[in-house]
Amino acid sequence: MPSATSPASDTTASDGADGPVVSLPRLGAAVVTSSVGALVALFTPVTLLLTLKIDSLTDSGAETAFGLITGAGAIFAFVANPIAGHVSDRTAARFGRRRTWILAGSLCGSLVVVALGFTTAVWQVAVLWFLTQTVFNFQMAATGALFAEQVPAERRGTFSGLIGLMGALAPLIGIAAVSGFSDQRVKWCVVAGISAFLGVLAVLLVRERPREKTAPKAALRPAELLKTFWLNPRDHPAFGWVWALRFLVICGAASSSYNAFFALHRLGLDDDAAQSFVLVMAAASVVPMAIAGLVAGPLSDRIQRQKPFIIAGGAIIIVGLVLMAIAQTRGVAYAAASVVGLGTGTFVSVDSAISIRLLPNAEDVGKDLGILNLANTLPQSVVPFIAPLLLFIGGFPALYLTLAVLVVAGVATVFRLPEIGREGDPRWALLTRDRAHVTPEAPEAPDVLEPLPSKEIS
Repeated sequence: MPSATSPASDTTASDGADGPVVSLPRLGAAVVTSSVGALVALFTPVTLLLTLKIDSLTDSGAETAFGLITGAGAIFAFVANPIAGHVSDRTAARFGRRRTWILAGSLCGSLVVVALGFTTAVWQVAVLWFLTQTVFNFQMAATGALFAEQVPAERRGTFSGLIGLMGALAPLIGIAAVSGFSDQRVKWCVVAGISAFLGVLAVLLVRERPREKTAPKAALRPAELLKTFWLNPRDHPAFGWVWALRFLVICGAASSSYNAFFALHRLGLDDDAAQSFVLVMAAASVVPMAIAGLVAGPLSDRIQRQKPFIIAGGAIIIVGLVLMAIAQTRGVAYAAASVVGLGTGTFVSVDSAISIRLLPNAEDVGKDLGILNLANTLPQSVVPFIAPLLLFIGGFPALYLTLAVLVVAGVATVFRLPEIGREGDPRWALLTRDRAHVTPEAPEAPDVLEPLPSKEIS
């Protein structure tokens, strides 16, 4: 794999010992298009299409069925993402260990999404949604590893903000693209087409250095696969805290997964009006998210600070969720979506950067990022899974206020994380226990992924 650029050159990423050089804009475009392609396929159904599909197949209990299906889908995401990262790390295909799984995940996943549009029973929706979660998590794991390996450390805040913005745009892109079609099957096909196109485009943009020939690795054993799902937080405390941070804050941002039900059952809108409401909610969050992401990410790189942006983003999300809890009109709901979008943009603008900085080592990037990605994808399924109980207990106010409490807990974890340049300071969580001897005056734990000799990460 290409190594990140050396300090002497921060505008390009190497594509082989003697091969061409891929510019950072091109690399960024590849990472972004792959991410958006997968997120369009995952978030558009959760935000709208699954709700409409399940509602059309059931006479009652659509909310419960939706929660059970998406919640069980979280289990498949939990299993697939770390395994996908581990498999990607070990792939020796000449096409590229990351490119191979970006392409395979995109094309195979798109075929499953098409099939979802032709389902005629809830159990069929469930089976195909589980498969969708599995396949696209292979693409997401490979994309995350590509980001970690090729984007220079001093540019990760900027790239993180851009990817976060595109992630926010993903459901908006999907909803806007399907809004002009009345046939539900066509809607699913449009989503699949977007995902496949962006996945192929990403593969055409990115390059990888051919791996050096080494002795073939033994086949993955069941015991080794089980280790894929676990990185002991006692041995790697910072990793454990950053995982909890991402999971808890993204739970708050995942409140949008119930926007369609909010429109149908709290505002009393019909299907067409609910679709328009969801589209406006997504649009209302994108502009402030874009502003926050494009400002906070580069600013974080400039001042070499990440924690203030995490804290500010979480606090703003909490305000938006409280507004959503009291909303009874479209206007208040749109305002709440804007506030949540502003907070989410601020948070995600540095989330990837701080997460990659605190990875334990560079040899298992795909596997470790797979575990971290669970904290990003699980909330999209866990929130709908717990929502029916919260709605039963106290309606939509109980749902949104509970999510606000989770974000508060997430923000609290930030105070255990080291700031840039303080990775070895014992006053904060350590990357690994064996770095306890490092002092604040003489830190010996720089970014573990930047820079490394190409042979160490190829």
